[in-house]
Formats: sequence, C-alpha cells, structure tokens
Amino acid sequence: MASGTKSKGKPKGKGGRTRSSISRPRRPKPWGMIAAVVAVVALAAGVFTYAFMQINEQEQWVATEENQDPSDDIEGVTKVEYDGAQHVTADQRVAYDQSPPFGGPHDQVWANCNGTVYDTAVRNENMVHGLEHGAVWIAYNPDEIKGGELDKLKAKVEGQPHMMLSPYPGLDRPISLQSWGHQLKLDSPDDERIDQFIRALRQNQYQHPEPGGRCDSDGTGFDPLNPPPFVAEPPGEDAVQMDGTGAIEATDEGMTGAPPAPPASGASEPPATGAPTGAPPSQ
Repeated sequence: MASGTKSKGKPKGKGGRTRSSISRPRRPKPWGMIAAVVAVVALAAGVFTYAFMQINEQEQWVATEENQDPSDDIEGVTKVEYDGAQHVTADQRVAYDQSPPFGGPHDQVWANCNGTVYDTAVRNENMVHGLEHGAVWIAYNPDEIKGGELDKLKAKVEGQPHMMLSPYPGLDRPISLQSWGHQLKLDSPDDERIDQFIRALRQNQYQHPEPGGRCDSDGTGFDPLNPPPFVAEPPGEDAVQMDGTGAIEATDEGMTGAPPAPPASGASEPPATGAPTGAPPSQ
C-alpha cells in the first residue's frame, strides 16, 4: 500500500490557484488638510479668546453697584472729595487747590461739554461746572501737544457726549484728564489709561453730584465759539475759597420762575430768546 503522504503547501483557491497575499499601496495621510484644519481651529480659538478679553476689558471699567469707581484700578489717578452745588458769579474767581481744577465751587453757567473741542483755553470756573454734570475734560499743554498728537485727543472728544477738550497754558504735564473729584496726568495720547479713565468716569452716576446733568449750553448765555477766557494770574484775596466761603448756594438748576442767570463772562450773546427762565437749566 502506497504510503499516503500529504503535500504541504499553500491552500488553493478557486480554480486550483494558490492564494497569495497581495500588498496594496498605502494611501498617504492628508497632512496638508490636517494642518489647515488645525490652523483654522487655532485661529478661531485665538479670535474668540481676543474677543472675550476685549469684552472683559471693557466691562472692567464700567461702573456698577458693586464697583462704583472703576478708576481705583487705574494707576496714577488722584482723588479728592469735593462738595457740589456751590456757585460763583461770572465776575468771581475761585482759589482752586488743583491745576487744572476738578471740583469745588464753580460758575453757575457750565461750559458746553457735548463733545466740544475748544481752540482756546476756557475759564476754569465754567469747565468745573461741566464736570459736576458728569463730563470728562481733557486738558493739554499747547506747547507740547500739537499736530498728530492733538488730533488723537480730538478724536476721543469730537461728537462724544459729556466730553470736552481744551488747551491749558502752563500745564505741568502734556495731558491732564479731569472728572469730578478725579484727575489723571499723562505724557502721551497713546496711553491706554485715557480710554480707561473715560470709560470709568464719564457720566458715572456714583461719582459726580448731578447725574443726568445737561451738557449743552443752549439758553444759558455760554457761547462755545467765544467762551469766557482762561485767566493765568492767581486769584486775589477776594477769591471764593474751596470750603465755599464767598460762594452762592446753588438752587435747583431746573427750576423756573427765578430771574435768569447772567451770561458767562466773555460770552458774545445774551441767553437765547425764549430760553427757560431761572438759574441755568440742568437735571
């Protein structure tokens, strides 16, 4: 009997053919597409992060019930407590304790502060009254700030409510920002603290005596095209003191029926015909 030996070999497939492993070429991974997707995701994440940081940055300087004075976090801000509602006439001067002043007795007529850019220096007593209504006043040394730098400051004021800009001869720093009871002196119009100060204190109802106070000067006798001029000489002994000595107790500026307020010193026109009577209107 023949010896039965089984041949060892590769299994046969259909048709008697021997199966063989066929190596298929591997497709290269789309590294370019992967890199593009990763780049898009990273860019989107960066944009989101930047936007989130910008929103947080803006909210940081907005006054709230919990954070009534965001300017406390701005380096260099000087704060002084001042009483409001102390007025002087157009012929009186105030012995201010700061230069530029940012609070204390002031003229009964406020300077126009509706995004007003003054080409000449304006009487302190009128400018301070604008601060009482919640305005921010940017003063600059005309010998140091001019040209493009001045244009940058104008851009922050023009057309903006409760803002005013004026030269201030003899200013000890190039730029000084004033809000009622607050001041910040700086060297450059590019300083980010300018926007922070404005955001924190303009119309901040917790930090000025007359929330909602008007900034237009219609019917008050104050002419923004010919404002009462700045006086460089120190006030005399008859000046109104910072404690209010010599000042006029202010009445409700929105009252009617009282005699009309006199035009501010240097104004070119009397109060407009049909203007409200009483002390200069306000809120």
